[in-house]
Amino acid sequence: MDKIAFASFGSKAKPYVLTVAVQFGFAGAVLFSMASFNIGMSRFVFIVYRNIIAAVTLAPFAWFFERKVRPKMTISVFLQIMALAFLEPVIDQGFTFLGMQYTSASFTSILLNTVPSITFFLAVIFRIEQVNIKQIRSIAKVIGTLVTFAGALLMTIYKGPQIHLFYSPNTSHHHAGSHDTQTVKHWVSGTLFILLGCSAWSSFFILQSITLKKYPAEMSLSTLICFLGALQSSAVALVAEHHSGAGVWALGWNLRLYGPLYTGIVTSGITYYVQGLVLQSRGPVFFTAFNPLCMIITCALGSFLFGEQLHLGSIIGAVIIAMGLYFVVWGKAKDNSSATTTMPPSSVTMKQIETQQLPISSSDHV
Repeated sequence: MDKIAFASFGSKAKPYVLTVAVQFGFAGAVLFSMASFNIGMSRFVFIVYRNIIAAVTLAPFAWFFERKVRPKMTISVFLQIMALAFLEPVIDQGFTFLGMQYTSASFTSILLNTVPSITFFLAVIFRIEQVNIKQIRSIAKVIGTLVTFAGALLMTIYKGPQIHLFYSPNTSHHHAGSHDTQTVKHWVSGTLFILLGCSAWSSFFILQSITLKKYPAEMSLSTLICFLGALQSSAVALVAEHHSGAGVWALGWNLRLYGPLYTGIVTSGITYYVQGLVLQSRGPVFFTAFNPLCMIITCALGSFLFGEQLHLGSIIGAVIIAMGLYFVVWGKAKDNSSATTTMPPSSVTMKQIETQQLPISSSDHV
């Protein structure tokens, strides 16, 4: 009996343990990226290596698990994949990393929580998501979107006094004095760059949901996106770093290698598989509800390891953004409940439920 009870408890706890582990993986990706930039690695080169590693990591699994279900490639699907590769690896990662260098890893992790609300806003524009002002769940999603934007706006225009979570003697020069010497113009620019990256990520979700209907092989699609993203970002890097010489592409046994390796394998590889397990058992609403945990982990570790200094405006904005996120998540949860109750139980499959849900989280990011 004890063994049965223990197995039952383990089965129930498994989604929670996996989701928390994934959030630690996401936080590690942000911190590894920032650490790589702090030692002088070009963000353009970082993006290239990260996506090459991700493509190489995913390719064997995509070939083996989806070799029988992978549909034939068409010109229209290929063009959509090219657009996806441009939105995510090139635009999203490029501007998010640029904004991170202007602000901090902690600040970036907070603003990344605006993605679900931006995705909902774009989905309404493209009529993927329906809004009925007579339904409480629709009102909650609209309010959540507005609250999230209000939190992001507050973080842009108000910094406030510094908040020291931890003292670290290893505080880097960049973070120890960056907010004292950084102009308001750079801070605002960094915020806008991060929000531009979040908008590209949200646009990626919209186009991805459309592409998956024509090319329903998720792992193969991710592999192609990473591969084509590596090619496109290579062209960008060659232009942006043409004056730097071959040395800018050099790797060593340091964070110039560990950063791309971690984000490529862990964020785009292992967490991709783990996220899939959680989505199959509990759905994307459950998974997204843990997103603020990544923000908390990043802020705590960023302060402890790098001596990053949070500001009062960032903390208040983080609370407001988290509140807005949960409004949106609650509205989506009600949408899912309504959709499943209107269908015969025998006809409700996981695939049908997923097609009714707007994608609001992804593993292939910072």
